[in-house]
Amino acid sequence: MANVAVVGAQWGDEGKGKIVDWLSNRADVVVRFQGGHNAGHTLVVGEKVYKLSLLPSGVVQGKLSVIGNGVVVDPWALLDEIGRITAQGVAIGPDLLVLADNACLILPLHRDLDAAREAQAGVAKIGTTGRGIGPAYEDKVGRRAIRVADLADPAALEAKIERLLAHHQALRRGLNIPEADGAELLTALTDIASKILPYARPAWRLLDEVRRSGKRVLFEGAQGALLDVDHGTYPFVTSSNTVAGQAAAGSGLGPRSVGYVLGIVKAYTTRVGGGPFPTELFDADGERLGERGHEFGTVTGRPRRCGWFDAVLARQSKAINGIDGMALTKLDVLDGFETLKVCVGYKVGDRVLDYLPAGMADQAAATPVYETLEGWSESTFGARSWKDLPAAAVKYVRRVEELTGAPVALLSTSPERDDTILMRDPFEG
Repeated sequence: MANVAVVGAQWGDEGKGKIVDWLSNRADVVVRFQGGHNAGHTLVVGEKVYKLSLLPSGVVQGKLSVIGNGVVVDPWALLDEIGRITAQGVAIGPDLLVLADNACLILPLHRDLDAAREAQAGVAKIGTTGRGIGPAYEDKVGRRAIRVADLADPAALEAKIERLLAHHQALRRGLNIPEADGAELLTALTDIASKILPYARPAWRLLDEVRRSGKRVLFEGAQGALLDVDHGTYPFVTSSNTVAGQAAAGSGLGPRSVGYVLGIVKAYTTRVGGGPFPTELFDADGERLGERGHEFGTVTGRPRRCGWFDAVLARQSKAINGIDGMALTKLDVLDGFETLKVCVGYKVGDRVLDYLPAGMADQAAATPVYETLEGWSESTFGARSWKDLPAAAVKYVRRVEELTGAPVALLSTSPERDDTILMRDPFEG
């Protein structure tokens, strides 16, 4: 039996929340390994809708859930989310939720810096969520971050704040932001420490015990591979590694423990914020995809840009993540289209490429080379069996498999947890 890492294979918003929630039934532990509360997962369970940002999706199933060291954590946002989900009937305590004691914190000054930079960037802004994730990761690699464990040591915390502010005050002066109040920050962190520390543990040690006992671990990624700080459409990316390789580093388990990599892809393509998007549609088809797919960001509420399925990018994601199988989501959104298009290459000047180039100019200039497929008029909404799908829908799924080189292990036909067709159980390897 394998552990499973779930990663987005596009620009995020692929429906990872539902898939992770569905797989949680088969797992013993669920681990978030990167990102922050800029990521949003929506779970639909019966009549209830859960919107998660920091909490691993396993909490809704009552599975032991771990926020790993690769995540940057806003402690106030975390407590707010715990309170909100508890109010929906899911009791969350230290017996259910573990927070890595070596995870770095997002502070109010990070949010200030994020907002000020975007405001001053003008047309060059990259479309961050403004929640301080990027600046928090900067402080992490700059070795000046405040970590969860620091909350237990008030004397050391004061010294660390002083070191942190030595860097931030200069930035704030340059951006015309009032200097941060160190005493106020120390008081705020001291006040919240007693509420956060009960969840704090050496997560790597817990996960090593889980591994040695033979239990199943589900690694939950945030955002998508095309937002990876190394492999995404730089600089229109997030500030962390979103690919499957980060599951090991961001949780404290060795790479051999990651196991099966499940890449989540929509049956079409969406993106929130700025950056290149070769298959983006600006016509009635694009509007129809957005309306039928309810394409609004879980965290930001911003409308998502919509376009046809991009097999080139999905194939590229397969390579950089080591994807073993795909979960294809929102197939039902394509119901009723007479014809469908799939991108099979890019034209850049006089060249035709089978990958997305790294250069910004080439990315912006890339225009899709399409293959046209037959659509279907029948409904796939809520289908739970392969035989319930129209023949043209089956052909579409098979063509996606051929073009990406990855088999479809799971097929999702609605936001509901049980409207899922299992072709291959990822936990069986």
